[in-house]
Amino acid sequence: MPSTIDVSCIGAAAWRRAHAPAWVCAMGVIAFALLTALGAQIRVPLPGTPVPMTLQTLAVLLSGLTLGPWLGSASMLLYLLLGMTGVPVFADAVWTDGVLLGATGGYLVGFVLCQPVLGLIASARLNKSVWPTAVLAAVAGNVVIFGCGLIWLSASLGTDLSQTLAKGLWPFMIGMVLKTGVAAGLGGASAPVARWLQGKT
Repeated sequence: MPSTIDVSCIGAAAWRRAHAPAWVCAMGVIAFALLTALGAQIRVPLPGTPVPMTLQTLAVLLSGLTLGPWLGSASMLLYLLLGMTGVPVFADAVWTDGVLLGATGGYLVGFVLCQPVLGLIASARLNKSVWPTAVLAAVAGNVVIFGCGLIWLSASLGTDLSQTLAKGLWPFMIGMVLKTGVAAGLGGASAPVARWLQGKT
């Protein structure tokens, strides 16, 4: 007769092999879209730049780390769709053409485009090297977000490289490091849930 430990191990292994039901995945997509919207409301305007400091990127990074590349992309697309239909989910509260097509629109596009990058990096090693991989994935996600944001910001404002970095990157470096660390820590801790949602063994 198997011991309690044996039964627990068998149960844990079966849980890891199971795929999350579709409704759970859908709820995850909705939850991270709403978390991103909530993060946008925690907004600190900075002098000399149209880009505010928010907690959005923390939710965006966690979305890819937890949901994986494709569900994460769906979550961020849902977030943009909510804002485009008038739901006050952006940092500027109300949807206008200036939000997505203006100076900060590149960061919003980067929220979507970073999901396959950080999600694929994280999901490739969900069973081992969880923490270093989560850090690498979060850093790669930030590179995509800020890369898109800076290119868009420069084109929108007509600024040169040094001006663009001064407005769109340097003021956010400390926050970026802190949010990357928190996202990697939470992403590593939630790796079993991520395996379940993504159908990993």
